[in-house]
Amino acid sequence: MTVTAPQGFRAAGITAGLKASGNPDLALVVNDGPEFSAAAVFTSNRVVGAPVMWSRQAVKDGAARAVVLNSGGANVCTGPGGFQDAHATAEKVADELGIGAIDVLVASTGLIGVRLAADKLLAGVPVAVGALAADDAAGTAAATAIMTTDTVAKTAVRTVETPSGTFTVGGMAKGAGMLAPALATMLCVVTTDAVVPAADADAALRAATRVTFDRVDSDGAMSTSDTVVLMASGASGVTPDLAALTEAVTEICADLARQLIADAEGASHDIAITVTNATTEDAALAVARAVSRSNLVKAAVFGNDPNWGRILSQVGTVPEDVAPFDPAELDVSVNGVMVCQAGGAHEDPEKVDMAASRDVTFTIDLHAGDAEITLWTNDLTHDYVHENSAYSS
Repeated sequence: MTVTAPQGFRAAGITAGLKASGNPDLALVVNDGPEFSAAAVFTSNRVVGAPVMWSRQAVKDGAARAVVLNSGGANVCTGPGGFQDAHATAEKVADELGIGAIDVLVASTGLIGVRLAADKLLAGVPVAVGALAADDAAGTAAATAIMTTDTVAKTAVRTVETPSGTFTVGGMAKGAGMLAPALATMLCVVTTDAVVPAADADAALRAATRVTFDRVDSDGAMSTSDTVVLMASGASGVTPDLAALTEAVTEICADLARQLIADAEGASHDIAITVTNATTEDAALAVARAVSRSNLVKAAVFGNDPNWGRILSQVGTVPEDVAPFDPAELDVSVNGVMVCQAGGAHEDPEKVDMAASRDVTFTIDLHAGDAEITLWTNDLTHDYVHENSAYSS
């Protein structure tokens, strides 16, 4: 099950006609309570869509009763008219549900710079409300309706036992390109039936995204629309402590983040870049990100070539004041084979088999401290270039 797994939530996914393909393109997730705590995090891109502008304001009070999401158009760079479309969408959902528009968050994904077919979107809202259900099929339909270049719907569920009882967390996400921090065109809705104060929801979500979605870096392209929403219904009656809540939300986000990478546009390898023994987590992350954003490294992985020189070269681009290390002490392992030790050649790269599995691991030891992080990326393929060369035409 997905966002409908926790008690107190209904969802729907329908076809409103926004996509020329005729595929589902409008999703709705509703919190039936009894509580309506919510938190959200958004892209840090300075160019953002009207839905992000609306939802940033709407969630400031720590409450939300519904999220309406559409694919088939990002509603970005569409001027005052685009913001009016986002506002009208929230108003329409609110009218249909008998709630206030300020309690409706809006998220959109698709082509930038083109006005949505607002008439179709608004006409689809009553249909989506009529289709709301609390079963697995409804949750899956919602996850399907937010897909763009995704090839599969992405969902996750966790049930957590605590001394005071059991609560559940569910989630859905979309994203296969423009996956780069902050938040890795990604939309995500996480639901829980735990009793969660708004401040705890915000803290748990930010802690979770920092180590999951913010460490997915598929193609170095930051979206204008990234939105991750957490809603808590309180329907289980269980109040977990912040640590238990954060752990559960982090598990859901980590699961979804890995699914994003596994479905990255055109990718044939998933690459886990682990940087060890850095002075700080930020230093480790800077090194990992330098490697993940190298087209040379990513092309080598596509060709099953363990070219560790390209990895080391990227590590060296990180300024010393950001990530202190001695180049003469760097070690690099690819799929467990230490191909570079102390800044020079070590084991024969022929020992590295990159063709046997989709999963590839880089381990980069800086020998400078004790901090460690892992960042996920993927290779650069012909299919990625082809898919993104004609996206708007």
